[in-house]
Amino acid sequence: MSVGIEIEDGGLARVTLRRGEAGNAIDLAMARGLLDAARACERRAVRAVLLTGEGKSFCVGGDLREFSRLSGEALEKHLIAVTDALHDALRMFAAIDAPMVAAVQGPVAGAGIGLAAAADVTLAADNASFTAAYTGVGYAPDAGVSWSLPRLIGPKRALDLLLTNRRIPAAEAAAIGLVSRVVTTGRLADEATRTAEALRRGPTAAFGATRRLVASGLVSDLGPHLDREARALATAAVSDAGREGVAAFLGKRMPDFTRIAPRP
Repeated sequence: MSVGIEIEDGGLARVTLRRGEAGNAIDLAMARGLLDAARACERRAVRAVLLTGEGKSFCVGGDLREFSRLSGEALEKHLIAVTDALHDALRMFAAIDAPMVAAVQGPVAGAGIGLAAAADVTLAADNASFTAAYTGVGYAPDAGVSWSLPRLIGPKRALDLLLTNRRIPAAEAAAIGLVSRVVTTGRLADEATRTAEALRRGPTAAFGATRRLVASGLVSDLGPHLDREARALATAAVSDAGREGVAAFLGKRMPDFTRIAPRP
């Protein structure tokens, strides 16, 4: 299997790209594997997702070796099948309440940037670097890169990266907002697990509401967005998690959100 999915009893889903020998390049099997993993997370109502890639690179983008074996209409149909599966996976991960943490190492390119950008918290090893790469081979972006990059780093910087294919190191990626923070390569796995575990113990439904508010706020006028915030806050306040959180605060103890099952 090119994508591993392990859902622990506590609700942490570990999704692993397993084509390390190929830089975790995304072929049709991997795209479909990511979709299967997203469906599993949706069915099991997980509390947090940890996305990692085996080997030296998190993900170098699409599998050009696979694509080069086809041409014309066959290639066009194949790429549509790959992107359909990959994009459906991204939509599904974005729609669930569980937040996603991505641990990114080595050279990252193309759709690998899309996967890194799709996470709510993206940790980059200090050996990570990022290259859009699409136009370098005459392709246009996929994996939401043309949507996420302008929102994360601004349209001018996004076009700089997408048109020039300039490689940026991890420190610059953090400085411009492409990743959340940089950790030493040796600490990446532990820090990513620690972060995902902390989110797993949190109020999953409130996390989901927060993710949706941030996403909608980027394209909404202030007035309607304030209305959505008010409704989301009221819904969270009367939920089991909201009552537990307030009771814990007033009782000067740590809240236990794990006893509250996430929504299916």
